[in-house]
Amino acid sequence: MHETTTVDAAAGVLARVTGKLLIGGAWVDGENGVIDVADPATGRTIATVADGSVADGLRALDAAVAAQEAWARTPARERSVILRRAWELLQDRAEDFALLMTLEMGKPLAEARGEVAYGGEFLRWFSEEAVRIDGRYTPNPEGTGTMVVTHRPVGPCYLITPWNFPLAMATRKIAPALAAGCTAVVKPATLTPLTTLAFAQLLTDAGLPDGVVNVVTTRSTGALSDAILADPRLRKLSFTGSTPVGVALLKKAADGVLKTSMELGGNAPFVVFEDADLDAAVDGAMLAKFRNIGQACTAANRFIVQDTVADEFVRRISDRVRQLTVGPGTDPGVQIGPLVEPKAVDNAVRLVAEARQHGAEVVTGGAAIPGDGAFFQPTVIDRVGADMSVAVEEIFGPIVAVQRFTTEAEAVALANATEYGLVGYVYTQDTRRGQRMIDLIDTGMMGLNVGVVSNAAGPFGGVKRSGLGREGGAEGIHEYLETKYTLMPTPYA
Repeated sequence: MHETTTVDAAAGVLARVTGKLLIGGAWVDGENGVIDVADPATGRTIATVADGSVADGLRALDAAVAAQEAWARTPARERSVILRRAWELLQDRAEDFALLMTLEMGKPLAEARGEVAYGGEFLRWFSEEAVRIDGRYTPNPEGTGTMVVTHRPVGPCYLITPWNFPLAMATRKIAPALAAGCTAVVKPATLTPLTTLAFAQLLTDAGLPDGVVNVVTTRSTGALSDAILADPRLRKLSFTGSTPVGVALLKKAADGVLKTSMELGGNAPFVVFEDADLDAAVDGAMLAKFRNIGQACTAANRFIVQDTVADEFVRRISDRVRQLTVGPGTDPGVQIGPLVEPKAVDNAVRLVAEARQHGAEVVTGGAAIPGDGAFFQPTVIDRVGADMSVAVEEIFGPIVAVQRFTTEAEAVALANATEYGLVGYVYTQDTRRGQRMIDLIDTGMMGLNVGVVSNAAGPFGGVKRSGLGREGGAEGIHEYLETKYTLMPTPYA
């Protein structure tokens, strides 16, 4: 896409996105004014959105509560058709959504197009799951009665989405909620609200009734969330974000005994054994680390490589990293865009400086890129210690941090030496070892000889401080359903 074409397209797509709140089917101004939305590639403001107040948030909950009964009674086939229509509209508007995500978040256009495809799959998958909510009808073991197990919508939901995958994280929550028969208040991230607003308009165009999905953008996230979570009419909270914020929300959700889904932090190990196909391992590492500029909870954080192949692995991946093209995501051929904001660059600089100070070797990269925008060099650090911050904290940036091990037991110990447990990656050609790693590495998801695991048909989620519940797959819709058991006397008594 040539520069003039990109500029014209950007102006057009931004002009088509309203900056208002969606409450009860109406686009309205926020009580607290507006929020500037910046392009991280330039630091310049590209749009403004409404800054909703606590009162705005409660009005959105009022609308969701008012729409709940009718939506729950809407036949599953009708809910399915609306979701399918939304998927079809997303295909028609795919380029608009891709460009919008690149403008507000920074990811390269090629990756943004991939997110449109991935995010759309949640609409298509849950359009199919909506008509497959099952139950049970069985005699009890004593033969004295019949047990009937049914599922029904949990009720109004509060869905808080992150900035790093503005479309996919919205569809991954909204689609199963709608399929199950739940209404929702959606609170997108302040850094990337435009994609969610455009998606809400798409749902309206797909025929979603007024009030079923409401969107509130706000700077006052804490106050708004406190008020919504304290309302007894709310029945479900789903949050994707950092573990500290998730823990705080869980404490508040406990007062209302809310059904909760938490997709929190990650510190993914990427384990390479000496019998691995190194070409495949390096290919997988590039995907697992640099997708979304490393700003993903599933990003490989700790590269745990057997010492007999570590030198060769570091050489190969460093050669690949040096070839990466950095620049604005709208530029042709760019593979690494800006980080989401300057604070993210400062964090990457800190992690690299501390690792170097404590004896790690910076093989390539390792510095902020001067000039406009929040750019950081793709980086490889070797001989990282397990106690260094770059190995303990979630990096959320384009940094490969390599640790070395000797034995399989040591590899497992290093992989599990974290409070997180979202995803792990293992490369080995020994099938028995692979099976052992599935059992021994303490994560909710595993990539065995693959560098990307996310799929709408798979249950996404972690263990330990990486969260609760699952999104996607057959399991995902049950996060928005309650189970009811009824016992009836046997008709033969």
